[in-house]
Amino acid sequence: MTATQSRTGAQVLVDQLRIHGVDLAFCVPGESFLAVLDALYDVREEIRLITCRHEAGAANMAEAYGKLTGHPGICLVTRGPGASHASVALHTAFQDSTPLILFVGQVQRDALGREAFQEVDCRHFFSEMSKWVCEIHDAARIPELLSHAFHVATTGRPGPVVLALPQDMLVDTCEVADACSYQVPQSAPTAENVERITELLRASRKPLVVVGGSRWSEQVRAHTEAFASQWNLPVITAFRCQDHFDNYHPNYAGELGISCNPQLATRVKEADLLLVLGARLGEATTNGYTLVDIPIPRQTLIHAHSGAEELGRVYQGDLLINSTMAPLTQALASLPPPETVSWSDWTEAARDDYLMYLEPFPVSGDLNFGEVLTHLRETIPDAIVTNGAGNHTAWGHRFWRFRSFPSQLGPTSGAMAYGFPAGVAAKLAHPEREVVCLTGDGCFLMAGAELATAVQYGVNLLTLLVNNSMYGTIRVHQERDYPGRVHGTGIENPDFAAYARAFGAHGEQIRRTEDFPEALQRARAANQPALIELVMDPDATSMKGPLSQIRQNAPD
Repeated sequence: MTATQSRTGAQVLVDQLRIHGVDLAFCVPGESFLAVLDALYDVREEIRLITCRHEAGAANMAEAYGKLTGHPGICLVTRGPGASHASVALHTAFQDSTPLILFVGQVQRDALGREAFQEVDCRHFFSEMSKWVCEIHDAARIPELLSHAFHVATTGRPGPVVLALPQDMLVDTCEVADACSYQVPQSAPTAENVERITELLRASRKPLVVVGGSRWSEQVRAHTEAFASQWNLPVITAFRCQDHFDNYHPNYAGELGISCNPQLATRVKEADLLLVLGARLGEATTNGYTLVDIPIPRQTLIHAHSGAEELGRVYQGDLLINSTMAPLTQALASLPPPETVSWSDWTEAARDDYLMYLEPFPVSGDLNFGEVLTHLRETIPDAIVTNGAGNHTAWGHRFWRFRSFPSQLGPTSGAMAYGFPAGVAAKLAHPEREVVCLTGDGCFLMAGAELATAVQYGVNLLTLLVNNSMYGTIRVHQERDYPGRVHGTGIENPDFAAYARAFGAHGEQIRRTEDFPEALQRARAANQPALIELVMDPDATSMKGPLSQIRQNAPD
């Protein structure tokens, strides 16, 4: 289009999406943005539109796409109720530093401020969970404001952006020039930064490298692995960032977060230097801010992050570096390795601790989730694995080994109902790869209707659903803090295998570990979305020990 051709606001918007490289979008349709749906019809071969069953599912799919690809996930929802439903994914995108653009159909401009039908003030409503919120009142400004939205979502510390679209603005006609495709600038370390890293490392005896955050890539990971190999450094990953480093690499030493090896937590406290690449060092990664002292850590802290606002936010570092990871890790990989290092035994011991922690342990009941996951990872080691929140996720983080990047999608925000929509998005983005969703009974039923979406679009992912008839994480806390006073955490479930079949998916149930290999084989051969329900002994819910033992050990 050129500036001399008249277009509606909706047509201008869709043209900008094409220019910025959008090829996939998620929505629940609403009358407030019908004009956008009509404009998308004309480019349906270029931009695939996935219609979901709930706005939370649609927005979670968009967030997962942004996390997986590094490009902004695109979601369209209607005003009021639709926007409210989508807000959970905005919170996830904000805490996970994921590029996401949420388009919200809005009431017409002359009704704004009157509490019109389904009206919500997006600028106030989303201000605490978005990097930027804008309401577009002039169709001629769409190219400018969409360009700004893509830049804000992807630069510095990435995150979500909300654009409200008044219904009447979308049908206004205007003559306006298109913007160019957005660019992502790269901040880089100085030569002095890299020299200082070298000095601090050489003075160290017990160093640890911590990797995490967004704006990661295969190249960044390769440079990090080369650096770790050359310097023989132990590397650990931040919460739900396990695919940022090859778990089979001899320098990989485990992950921080809810499934953290207690020996690894001790090792972090004992370290004399932490080289943190991209991670925020948030609450989950630092075990409630206990592994690193605030504000001045015991360890020498080198903290590198793409968002300047994150440096010094909680921890005062000895060296703070505002840089994206691509130029920094390239510089680190180019450093001449030392002739000798003093921490070889330290690195080897860290690796040995990790390998020991991979071994499944006995549990009550006939189904051992650790053994199931061990078989699964040996059968399809390069799968993309997704999860939401719940005790089942700790098992997945402990027993899965992430070989390639990207291959992990989990909300560091701890949001439930994320795993299944994320799995749908992952399979749409990478149809050539196998996708496995690990979910619990409570987590899945918050998003189970998206099975219909998976069936409709032929998204053949595999779901492993742990059924322990409870909100497991909360039950564990309840047994620990209020032993013997179980209330509000038990749930009664449907037959999940029959539930899956009702949607047109493959569904079956198993109750014994030894039945899993054949069930997995059937599910993979089904050529349709597949769900395997794993019925577990409720006492085996927690990876930290039987519920009965947690109850018994609770303080009086």
